[in-house]
Amino acid sequence: MSTNLKTSLLQPISSLSAKEARTIRYVLMDIDDTLTTDGKLSAESYAALWKLHEAGLMVIPTTGRPAGWCDLIAREWPVDGVVGENGAFVFWEGEGHRLAMLTHPNAIPNSDRRLVALRDQVLARIPSARLARDQFSRLYDIAIDFAEEEPVLPLSTAQKIKELFEQGGAHAKISSIHVNAWFGEYDKLSMTIHYLTERFGYDDAHDAASVVFVGDSPNDEPMFAHFPMACGVVNLLTYRELVAHLPHFVTSGRSGSGFSEFAQVLLDRRAS
Repeated sequence: MSTNLKTSLLQPISSLSAKEARTIRYVLMDIDDTLTTDGKLSAESYAALWKLHEAGLMVIPTTGRPAGWCDLIAREWPVDGVVGENGAFVFWEGEGHRLAMLTHPNAIPNSDRRLVALRDQVLARIPSARLARDQFSRLYDIAIDFAEEEPVLPLSTAQKIKELFEQGGAHAKISSIHVNAWFGEYDKLSMTIHYLTERFGYDDAHDAASVVFVGDSPNDEPMFAHFPMACGVVNLLTYRELVAHLPHFVTSGRSGSGFSEFAQVLLDRRAS
């Protein structure tokens, strides 16, 4: 399918029906460049999370960000869990404000000698590449920064980094800011389904339409492909050449403004 045809199949989020909106129980979203705008969590985006939470929806960020960040998010944001490091684990706040954690059974710590060797190879072969500043907070993956801090590297460099990790046998995904690499058979989708099933009694064979996911980059593709109500913020189209499965819906606004737009449409349709 051509890129133009794929893009033409995207529906504006304003076309979400009241029936579809009332079916949704779980609202999942990426963080960087979906909730955030130019690296900052805006007031409107954070307020949208609170509105969704107060409406009784299950709010669950699914991100490539590290365990250290996810600890804070689970404790301080209005969320019902956070999937971190592209699916290695989920954190959530349980009774008595105790932090609970579910680790994917296939997750392999990032101290694995194969991953360390690949990290060193990538950094040696691509001198402009650098470890993400949040690497010290990670448990299971390696994050190479190509666009979070300056100098911003071209997308072609991110693709080369991804290829080097994959040639070494690792999984690798490109987000809007990092290339994440890990060993172990999991991704955002498999961990999300595992968590929803274990904690909420979700049945993926029958309940997929009760989940909406909002994202912005290639590492969100498994979620776009699986959930029929998936939505992209419009900056996703920057990566349309790298995404074989685009979501059903798209916002007109980019990043945090697009997420806020999505949340308002969803809540308005549920109330209509």
